[in-house]
Amino acid sequence: MPILAGQIVTAAQLDRLQPTPYSAECTAALTGTTSYQPIPGLTITLATETAGARFTASGVFDCSVTVVHATNLMVGKLQVGGTDQSGLAIHAMDTPDRDTVAMSWSGTLASAGTQTFTLLGVINGAGGGGQFHLHSRLEVVIYEVT
Repeated sequence: MPILAGQIVTAAQLDRLQPTPYSAECTAALTGTTSYQPIPGLTITLATETAGARFTASGVFDCSVTVVHATNLMVGKLQVGGTDQSGLAIHAMDTPDRDTVAMSWSGTLASAGTQTFTLLGVINGAGGGGQFHLHSRLEVVIYEVT
């Protein structure tokens, strides 16, 4: 709903016009497996007031390779409401190292109400070992419409 000339604007309408940031930090390391698992602490549950709210999200994955594998990858992704978002954070497992890998996402939330954003991690094949560590982080910004 647009704000019309001469319209009395409510505080709630103005609140929705400003971006709302949310953040989460990893609470425990996740040892990677061959199936996607939520990274502990990296879930944000929030409420939007209007359908069509936009979001931007940034995921930072603190990845360490503990067992080298020539071709496997550590992969991080974002789910919104249980739906995978396109774009992956990828870390090669060919060196015993520790790196920070980031990815960003954006999209539109179809309906108003409770929204859940979760970062998940995986090792894409058998062999190799690694962990997603405590310096992993999730940032989400919601842009409501009036």
